[in-house]
Amino acid sequence: MEYNFSADVAKIWPALMYMGVFVLVVGMLLFVLDILPRWGKGRERLHAIGFLGPALVLLCAGLVYPLVRTVYLSFYDAQGDLFVGFDNYGWIFTNDDTLLMLRNTLFWVVCVPLLSTGFGLIYAVLVDKARGEGVAKSLIFMPMAISLVGAAIIWKFVYAYREADQEQIGLLNQVLVWLGGEPRQFLSNSPGNTFYMIVMLIWIQAGFAMVILSAAIKAIPAEILEAARMDGANPWQMFWRVTMPSIRPAVVVVVVTITIATLKVFDIVRTSTGGQFKSSVLALEMYNQAFRAYDSGRGSALAVLLFVLVVPIVIYQVRQLRHRTETR
Repeated sequence: MEYNFSADVAKIWPALMYMGVFVLVVGMLLFVLDILPRWGKGRERLHAIGFLGPALVLLCAGLVYPLVRTVYLSFYDAQGDLFVGFDNYGWIFTNDDTLLMLRNTLFWVVCVPLLSTGFGLIYAVLVDKARGEGVAKSLIFMPMAISLVGAAIIWKFVYAYREADQEQIGLLNQVLVWLGGEPRQFLSNSPGNTFYMIVMLIWIQAGFAMVILSAAIKAIPAEILEAARMDGANPWQMFWRVTMPSIRPAVVVVVVTITIATLKVFDIVRTSTGGQFKSSVLALEMYNQAFRAYDSGRGSALAVLLFVLVVPIVIYQVRQLRHRTETR
């Protein structure tokens, strides 16, 4: 098949034109702001409007308008023509498949933040000031450099299954065979497949938790630690009565960040099972309804639900940061 370069250029030309117009407008705006009088009461206000204006335009075009449009479509049918009210939301909470999807999502949200933070905290405490600390931290942080799709592919090889009379290529099944057991289909059996996929995200996020919490532990004033030791505190008491209260803000940040990332998990499930075998989650179901079933109403309703679940977490985090700033 002959490559058609002109056809590809014709497809991307509108996008390049819009980008060029935007760059031109911003350049002209900066030029005008630069030649304004250097003094004057309104100069600072004009500069603020000039610099914030393009960002606000992009924010409205890329976030506010899509949000309003998505909420609007969530009250219409699949084609976006017939108003159906809250029927799409009712479908989410009455359909057996979507209820199972919500249960899986809840399982992800409960397990991943808690276990990732817990493993990261334990690792940070154990390797703190130990010999080879840098190498040990690098090893646990290394999965963060891998994309979620790449991580899922790696773990699919770990969970790979073949019949008992064939040579196993999956690490776990080979270990089971060595121990005298039978190979298992880890990603095909519900509800265990959800847990095995959760392990993938914990493997990635534990490194993030470890880095943040390790930095918080090292920021604890040495005077506090020395005073606790002089009072006779043992390691267990040091951890619960000195370390944990001191790093609580960092723990909250880690848990909130990982929770938001978990709510939006898509790549791992899409790559591992495609949502089959009762393993679908909220973000994947939203994608399936909007782009595979071509049902803009249900897809939009799922997107709104995801947004509603994320917003309270973000508000809580903002309030925590504001409280920390005010108490300093």
